Amino acid sequence: MVDTEPVTPAQAQPVIVTLPAEIDMGNAPDIGKQLAAACALGVKLVIADMTATTFCDSMGIRMLLLAWRRAAEHGTDLRLLLPNPAVLRVMGVLGVDAVLPVYSTLEEALAGVG
Repeated sequence: MVDTEPVTPAQAQPVIVTLPAEIDMGNAPDIGKQLAAACALGVKLVIADMTATTFCDSMGIRMLLLAWRRAAEHGTDLRLLLPNPAVLRVMGVLGVDAVLPVYSTLEEALAGVG
C-alpha cells in the first residue's frame, strides 16, 4: 500500500534557488546545502537558477549531480535554468545534460518542456 499525504500549498509551489556567477570548490558545498534544504522542505519542484553562472568547475558539477540524486530520493524534481552557452557546453561535454534536465528560460523550467 502506498502512503499518500496531502500536498500543502507551500509544497506545491516551486522553489527557485539562485546560484552565483562562479561555482567552484570554494562555494560548491554551501550551494549543495542550499539545494538540499530546498528539497528537504518537501516541495515537488526546485529550480536551480544558473542564469548568472558563467563558470562551474568539476566540484560544482559534482554538487549538482549529488543534489539531483538527493532531490530524487525526496521525490523532488530538480531542474537547471541555464542559458549560458559556455556552461552549457561544459555540461554537454561531460554528459550532465543527459542526467539533469536543463532549460534556457524560467517558463520552460516551470513547465518542464523545452
